[in-house]
Amino acid sequence: MTTGTLRVERHDAYVLATLDRPERRNAIDQATIDDLHALCAELEATPATLILAGAGGVFAGGADIAQLRERRATDALRGINATAFARVHALPMPVIAALEGFALGGGAELAFAADIRVAAPTLRIGNPEPGLGIMAAAGATWRLPEIAGYGVAADLLLTARILDADEALRLGLVSRVVDDPLAEAIAIAEQIAALDAAAIQATKRALAAPRADHPRIDGEEQSVLFESPEKERRMTEFLERRARR
Repeated sequence: MTTGTLRVERHDAYVLATLDRPERRNAIDQATIDDLHALCAELEATPATLILAGAGGVFAGGADIAQLRERRATDALRGINATAFARVHALPMPVIAALEGFALGGGAELAFAADIRVAAPTLRIGNPEPGLGIMAAAGATWRLPEIAGYGVAADLLLTARILDADEALRLGLVSRVVDDPLAEAIAIAEQIAALDAAAIQATKRALAAPRADHPRIDGEEQSVLFESPEKERRMTEFLERRARR
């Protein structure tokens, strides 16, 4: 399925959504945001692991500057990109970003909304917004401290510094650097698909919960899983395999 600015492909183990404006370095415009909302609605109703990628060797060079230039205070208060990226992050199943080339500005913030980020050696990631007279306001100011710590986030956001793949790995912005990030993302999605979907969703909910909710939320989520037929089936199979050795 193609939805304007997103090329969406459904597979058994995952859904692949490719930002598809290569002539604009996959700049995130209003149509992209609309397509992301439509895709999120689908994945909220039918959960599946989502892989985000970009066409033409680039993830996303940023938000569409021509549209940003025309936005005013009321647009900022609507949180146009922030709302869409928050919805991506809140999806029931994991979100994996396959990053190559530029992931700048809004592109970086969309990547930060993913649960897992894998990168090609070509990656250049960061938030240059202050050079354009604005700030990173679609998630970087709260997600980046959670990902890499306040000191790293302050360094990057207050200097508009762009990182290469090796430094992004060292600072924890990505978890893997590989020659083919899309193939790696697919392998991760297939690994996830072999696990219990309910357990994965419970784990993601627990990961997203504030520290004050732990350990209560872990016990609540585990109590549901302890009563599931899938837990019984998987543990029985494990014990039977061990007994046959």
